Amino acid sequence: MAMDVIDYQIFGADIQFVEIELDPDEAVVGEAGAMFYMEEDIQMDTIFGDGSAAQSGLLGKLMGAGKRLVTGESLFTTVFMNGGKLKRKLAFGAAYPGKIIPVHLNEVGGTLLCQKDAFLCAAKGVSLGIAFQKRLGAGFFGGEGFILQKLEGDGLVFIHAGGAIIEKTLQAGQTLRVDTGCIVAFEKKVDFDVKFVGGIRTALFGGEGLFFTTLTGPGKIWLQSLPLARLANRIVGAAKLGGGKGGEQTSRFNATENT
Repeated sequence: MAMDVIDYQIFGADIQFVEIELDPDEAVVGEAGAMFYMEEDIQMDTIFGDGSAAQSGLLGKLMGAGKRLVTGESLFTTVFMNGGKLKRKLAFGAAYPGKIIPVHLNEVGGTLLCQKDAFLCAAKGVSLGIAFQKRLGAGFFGGEGFILQKLEGDGLVFIHAGGAIIEKTLQAGQTLRVDTGCIVAFEKKVDFDVKFVGGIRTALFGGEGLFFTTLTGPGKIWLQSLPLARLANRIVGAAKLGGGKGGEQTSRFNATENT
């Protein structure tokens, strides 16, 4: 099945959204809850899995839905199609501050591996699957789980990452050690492994955990400076230090006294 060729524009700096222009009968598939706005004539259809050609028939649809369930995502995705006779626009926004990264799958060998919550939307026909890590160490000690999303096809996909984003191209044999949660996506040919941090004092008091991820080239990788899990942990920690509602009441009391 040929992928739809879509036009797009990304808006915003630290909190971005992508606006996509669809020709008549063109379609995109989006993550549940990611739609921002859409013009008239855009028709929505909720489906099992991703609606790619590989999921034809009941069994294929159930398998596609099962893959998404394994990665912790919804059983359903939403297809947005332009059912009118003129070009129409719709937009998708991410759930937390960061950047939206457009990737042409035909420029990365047809396959992109990414964190399970990175996918935002894609041209209709892109297949959303799963990729198990080939090493047990990566699965049990990686911190972010041993299941990655696998995006396949020759179309355009949009992934989201938190904080500042950096794209690197690793040469053959070149290795980069990264905090697991900071990995957004990488090409299939990049070797992925998780290794133990040497030295008991480093492991216990270094603040970076017992394990780190190694990415070995050749291939492109995308990294994020602020993973969602790290942001959530900081917010929860700050809420506990502030005393929750008590801290809010104290602030209001001080403001009244100053008045």
